[in-house]
Amino acid sequence: MCTTCGCGEGETRVAGQPLHDQDHPGHTHTHADGTTHSHAPSHGYTPGAGRRVKLEQDILARNNAYAAKNRAWLAARGIFALNLVSSPGSGKTTLLVKTIEALHAAGGELAVAVIEGDQQTSNDAERIHAAGAPAIQINTGKGCHLDAHMVGHALEKLPLDGNSVLMIENVGNLVCPAAFDLGEAGKVVILSVTEGEDKPLKYPDMFRAARLMLLNKCDLLPYLQFDTEQAIAHARRVNPHIEVLQLSATSGAGMADWLAWIRQGVMAAQVRD
Repeated sequence: MCTTCGCGEGETRVAGQPLHDQDHPGHTHTHADGTTHSHAPSHGYTPGAGRRVKLEQDILARNNAYAAKNRAWLAARGIFALNLVSSPGSGKTTLLVKTIEALHAAGGELAVAVIEGDQQTSNDAERIHAAGAPAIQINTGKGCHLDAHMVGHALEKLPLDGNSVLMIENVGNLVCPAAFDLGEAGKVVILSVTEGEDKPLKYPDMFRAARLMLLNKCDLLPYLQFDTEQAIAHARRVNPHIEVLQLSATSGAGMADWLAWIRQGVMAAQVRD
């Protein structure tokens, strides 16, 4: 649920199955790492600034505990996990499909699995399956983001081994996903050149939280009035340490740099392991 509005409470489905323990406070669940935890009620919101702050603190603290379990589970297996975030229509799913195809074409040295987050439908998960990678669909209903608890349930259903990459495609939203750690190695924010170059200034929390910014759809630059240098400057104004790659998932330009970046992350995950 969102830290303030409680959107999507009780509506989440993982691989088509309701996430029942959101609906039944006190339910005990065995996590992917083998540990057991119970779920306290998250209802009972009462208006008022003090209550809002307390609610947000409780939600984020509970999420961070789940994220820590996910991170430990992934680290123990040497799995490099990325949380892909963006506005709707940035090209996240196309980028994932082209990434999977490119890794397969390179001899399949890296296994890829995907967790797909959308409010409704399994369309994107079906595209990932067709590209040759296992995928679990999470539907959040009215929810505006994935959280670590949802991802923990999805991890139980995915075939994940060492020397692999987990791509988590978050719900299209540049606001709420910034606040929720899923246990990933880093957030990758995708900014399409069909959007405004001032997006990093309008949504600073997301760009501040991201490890990498991908400028996507660069094949369209000759037809647009998009200033790439200004977009990068805006991103580094809110996050001086953010890495930036420019690419086009459609034409393939810049994809080699993106794949090299992924391989470096996988190597680092293996070293930590």
